[in-house]
Amino acid sequence: MSFTYAVPRLNLSGTDAIFGAVEWLEQQALFTVLVITDRIVGKLDGAKALFSALEAKKITYTVVDSIGENPTVEEVNHTYATLIEFAPDAIVALGGGSVIDTAKAVRILSANPGPINRYEGVHHNLDIGLPLVAINTTSGTAAEVTSNAVITDTVRRVKMVIITHSIIPDVTVNDPIALMSMPAKTTAATGVDALTHAIEAYVSKGHHTITDTTALEAMRLIVKWLPIAYKDGSNLEAREQMAAAQFLAGMAFNNAGLGCVHSLAHQPGATHNLPHGVCNAILLPVVEEFNRDSAPERFATIAQALGVDTTGLSVEDASRSAIKAICDLTTAVGIPSGFGDLGVVIEDIEQWVQPALNDPCTPGNPKTLSADDVRRLYRLAL
Repeated sequence: MSFTYAVPRLNLSGTDAIFGAVEWLEQQALFTVLVITDRIVGKLDGAKALFSALEAKKITYTVVDSIGENPTVEEVNHTYATLIEFAPDAIVALGGGSVIDTAKAVRILSANPGPINRYEGVHHNLDIGLPLVAINTTSGTAAEVTSNAVITDTVRRVKMVIITHSIIPDVTVNDPIALMSMPAKTTAATGVDALTHAIEAYVSKGHHTITDTTALEAMRLIVKWLPIAYKDGSNLEAREQMAAAQFLAGMAFNNAGLGCVHSLAHQPGATHNLPHGVCNAILLPVVEEFNRDSAPERFATIAQALGVDTTGLSVEDASRSAIKAICDLTTAVGIPSGFGDLGVVIEDIEQWVQPALNDPCTPGNPKTLSADDVRRLYRLAL
């Protein structure tokens, strides 16, 4: 069986890892950088540490801090226009998935003709573009690890998924200094996003021995440390362990693929501007209950990774306990019970069905879904 495993060139983890990334820029003689962030993150301790380190190394920088929760084609174009004007040697992304995905899209445009829409889907031969450093400020999206970027096309009202190894960052950073300021709601949403990555990778059609290992360890870490990080955001160990968990989950899904939790989650995120992690968290138990009978042995193993004592249980019962464990964790960290709590109504569903079926994540799902299956799953998630 042929298998490709793609990862960043260099990962820096732990306290003061941000300074290590700036030293890497200096070593590579990259003395002008475009920093991409958002208005909130750009004022927090991680940004202060980054700017201080850049100034100490006499690296010139300019900042784009206008990236929203679900980055759009317009935001990519605005950021790229700044890049053209400033002409940096490298790009530094400081943020969560939205910021890092924007930076990846801008990296594509730095070496390949626009518009960014032309790169929706899978691309194997894109020029790499400017060096990219990704400093993660959440513990869930794993955008700093992956070949994926998700950008909202506001004209079509869909989330475009761009997949190419060319956008994997050169240097990735998981520094707890940049993670400590995450609010509890963001901690919960991004943490369950990481769990979704791990579970979808483990049951996807593309799973492999290598990805199984990292996916299961991510699950074990998340079920232990996410409730602690949610309750006490100042707990340094919890932040570091969640950073490790989401990185492991990212390594898994970047190489094994995802499934229909993500396919279905992309649509309400695009039309209602809902947080991606929350959409995943709502859909995760619903979709995996649908998938469960395709691989009950694997779901039984998921239950064990999530801390369930399956001694004496049949494979069927153990597999069902995995779904309950997912629900117990999402409840413990305050995830909304359904899309209805977020203003979604049943009439919204139909517009999502075909885009979900066409989503690049759909082929990786362990079971094939019909349009009626998608409708039913959305209704169950209301």
